[in-house]
Amino acid sequence: MKIVLLESLGVPDHVLEAHVRPLLNGGHTFASFPRDPDPNVQIARAADADVILIANMPLRGEVIDACPNLKFIDVAFTGVDHVDLEAARARGIRVSNAAGYATQAVAELTVCMMLSLLRRVPQMEERCRAGETGAGLLGSELQGKTVGIIGTGAIGRRTAMLCRAFGCHVLGYRRHVLGIEPDFIEFVPLETLLAQSDIVSLHCPLNQDSAGLINQKTIAGMKPGAILINAARGPVVDSLALAEALNSGYLGGAGIDVFEGEPPLPLHHPLLHSRNTIVTPHIAFSSQQSLEARCSILFDNLAKWMEGKQINIIL
Repeated sequence: MKIVLLESLGVPDHVLEAHVRPLLNGGHTFASFPRDPDPNVQIARAADADVILIANMPLRGEVIDACPNLKFIDVAFTGVDHVDLEAARARGIRVSNAAGYATQAVAELTVCMMLSLLRRVPQMEERCRAGETGAGLLGSELQGKTVGIIGTGAIGRRTAMLCRAFGCHVLGYRRHVLGIEPDFIEFVPLETLLAQSDIVSLHCPLNQDSAGLINQKTIAGMKPGAILINAARGPVVDSLALAEALNSGYLGGAGIDVFEGEPPLPLHHPLLHSRNTIVTPHIAFSSQQSLEARCSILFDNLAKWMEGKQINIIL
């Protein structure tokens, strides 16, 4: 089989080589390329591939349709909304993801943003660099806060566990409560969560129900002075509505790792200029440990699929 990796996995060469070696020893071919979102470039590189490996680079239907031998798409990411699943389904192409690789990494950055906003770390650092003191700029503790988790999959639950360890009261919202959820999360309707939470943290997938979930109306239902963290998907939040709520002082702060498109962002993006906002260029998933973990999951997916025992099944 011809296996094509269309973007870097962010791991050292020796780590990637250790995963590729068994494939080469088994008579398969492997080619890797730097990231290029141009569909024409992707087609040229993968036209005769049996397997395509990607991370979070968009893989459009026109690319999938232009690869007649393609049988398996192996995604080194948890979310797969950047892959044209309808095109893959129409061709009978199987798809797996790398669920679970970044649970700790995302949860830790989420809590890092909470702490930084509450303790006003960006403002304090700016003052310190300017030769000033922190006099008159008082932060707040995470302990005792009510944290609302929207989306209680693995990452949401892990974030809830960390918040609970800090002494927070944790509320949770999910569309379908099954009755087997962890007892340290109090599940409530969305409106209740928004109204009672000092911090709202988003960990839901992007779908037709969650797109635009945080908008002018739902922001108005949030507790005045509350903090919003988004380490889920950018389109879950209406960026302009959020920026307006931050600049007006209605919301107390925001930590944003994801946007409508992948960074680099246009310099006029409203959240780059809103008050008390920490922005990071979609790096919550990315740590040394998580990237090596997802590489292992990716190649384990491939090995299991070759054995006829597909795991982490999306399609």
